[in-house]
Amino acid sequence: MNTGNQAARDDSAVRWRLMQGDSLKRLPELPPSSVDAVITDPPYGIGFGKEPWDGGPLTDAATFQAWTSAWAAEALRVLKPGGWLAAFGSPRTVHRLVAGVEDAGFEVRDQLLWLYAQGVPKSPPRRDGLGSTLKPAYEPVLLARKPMEGTLDANLAAHGTGALQIDAARVPRQEGGRGFWPANVALSHGPRCRRGHCQPDCPVALIDRRAHTGREISRLFYASKAARREREAGCEALPLTEVAIYPRGGGAARLVRNTHPTVKPLALMRWLTRLLCTPGGTVLDPFTGSGSTGAACVLEGRRFIGIEREASYVEVARARIEHWAAETGQ
Repeated sequence: MNTGNQAARDDSAVRWRLMQGDSLKRLPELPPSSVDAVITDPPYGIGFGKEPWDGGPLTDAATFQAWTSAWAAEALRVLKPGGWLAAFGSPRTVHRLVAGVEDAGFEVRDQLLWLYAQGVPKSPPRRDGLGSTLKPAYEPVLLARKPMEGTLDANLAAHGTGALQIDAARVPRQEGGRGFWPANVALSHGPRCRRGHCQPDCPVALIDRRAHTGREISRLFYASKAARREREAGCEALPLTEVAIYPRGGGAARLVRNTHPTVKPLALMRWLTRLLCTPGGTVLDPFTGSGSTGAACVLEGRRFIGIEREASYVEVARARIEHWAAETGQ
């Protein structure tokens, strides 16, 4: 499967494709008004884990905002009128992400919070009980929309975009029924949570336990964080690589096949896909990473276009998407 200048597959029946290269160079190759939604986890500009794709000039606030505006302008061009953008960010730089996306011409519509609670502090412990960071427990997700053409009804009739897919993303009730209206907060179970038994610090269990009623009171979308089995499904043929776990905190190393450090859970990405894109529509991820958005799309019956600069991540993304596409017969 070619991941260079050609799409991953070229026939009209293709459900997904990957393009290797810098997004600012590859996005102009896509036709205007050709995708229904953009769902992406771009670099945060915080020098994450000393990764080259998140450091260098991007750690300068003004440069990060200008770079965000540049890729967002291309995303705006390829989106249909009324198409949605969901972009993950860091609490430290999300204001620059929002400003850059707005500068590109998007309408800022909301900000979602993905609460996961089990984060690990990135600064090493000190013997005097002091530190320079808090434990990360959430990530913001910018929700923006390309301006519509006319009214919502007119835009829906012309392009099928502009509205959120509320019923497709409702939160199930324990007692059944239609389900709760989706909120702008999503909760993550711990990676070792199982049905009926949660980790002690699981945010879902902590919220519901406070009610002392035995009932779900969170009424929010929630799903487990990506466990290793999910992160590496389809990657069995890839080599094992040693990676450090939170090196700034003095963590140990482990052997993995999926080396991407910020893999998002499939359940979360599937929920965002259902919320922002109609069945059969096309989702673009200009920062594909290890392919979680693409895997979510094939599982939810949406088409997918992914762009990724790092060759090693393209290999992982291709293996993961192929795995989940095979699960659905695609």
